[in-house]
Amino acid sequence: MTKPFDVSKFRKEITKSIEGLSIGFNDPTDWVSTGNYTLNYLISGDFFKGVPMGKVTVFAGESGAGKSYICSGNLIRHAQEQGIYVVLIDTENALDEAWLHALGVNTGEDKLLKLNMAMIDDVAMTITKFVADYKTLPEDSRPKVLFVIDSLGMLLTPTDVNQFQAGDMKGDMGRKPKALTSLVRNCVNMFGNMNIGMVCTNHTYASQDMFDPDDKISGGQGFIYASSIVVAMRKLKLKEDEDGNKTGAQVMGIRASCKIMKTRYAKPFESVHVKIPYATGMSPYSGLFDMLEERGSLKREGNSYSYVTKEGEILKAMRKGWNNEMLDKAMADIMLRDLTAGVNTADTAITEDIEDVA
Repeated sequence: MTKPFDVSKFRKEITKSIEGLSIGFNDPTDWVSTGNYTLNYLISGDFFKGVPMGKVTVFAGESGAGKSYICSGNLIRHAQEQGIYVVLIDTENALDEAWLHALGVNTGEDKLLKLNMAMIDDVAMTITKFVADYKTLPEDSRPKVLFVIDSLGMLLTPTDVNQFQAGDMKGDMGRKPKALTSLVRNCVNMFGNMNIGMVCTNHTYASQDMFDPDDKISGGQGFIYASSIVVAMRKLKLKEDEDGNKTGAQVMGIRASCKIMKTRYAKPFESVHVKIPYATGMSPYSGLFDMLEERGSLKREGNSYSYVTKEGEILKAMRKGWNNEMLDKAMADIMLRDLTAGVNTADTAITEDIEDVA
């Protein structure tokens, strides 16, 4: 008689023999809000989730597109509100304490560790050392930690530094993409079964392909493949006040165009325009009305827009009359419909083909 295969014995043997091996699923249990309900929904399939812990998320865009506002501001603030310790790696030497305070970030050492680094090798060494020490702690006493790197595009390689010192300004275009890919890959593997997450900002450059006009993300294709979530951002001028009235040539803030280039938790390639006024900052409801209209959830009737809930309640008002209370009801109804329909947003993310991101 053939001896049955002993799964428990096999699991015990490979766990002992392979260092760093984890068994089972590593589904995220903790999420950090971006500070915007629509962006949260497009990334995670939930208005109140956002960016997952245990994964690597990248926000890429041109200068002034709002990357640091969301990553070094909103994400850090919401992480701290959840008791998550934040390690902020500033590679641009641009994040001032007063600016972080204005965004609601607690810069106390018990809440935030800010590191100023310029070398990819130093960042890799720091994270590796941190994870090694982290593993020595008992599992039930390991804190939740979020790494924020702002930005990847400014990191240097030793070749960059050596060439600069020698007066050679060619740069290290060969090793840097490989180094960034290696950094992200190793972080993905290290963080998978731990309460550690990573959010990075990166730069984009204009496409030279007339058939593919989307901006390209620096760092190479391998770097994009290794990331779990990629959000491409573009900067548009905000020329209207809080009530939606046009202000002519006066620029009131940023209108950030956010396109979800890659996600494993919702449908990719969805977009939202998020308003970031200079005076008040981003509203969590910004872009929500437009998303509901684009989805067909809102029906236009003359000058009014109506939404019918699953229970038959009719929410109706003119565009400017749609207040936060009405939007809250619409969000709750959408989440209820998704749950009732058995929508698993992970199943909708069936494509990882991101050929239009380089």
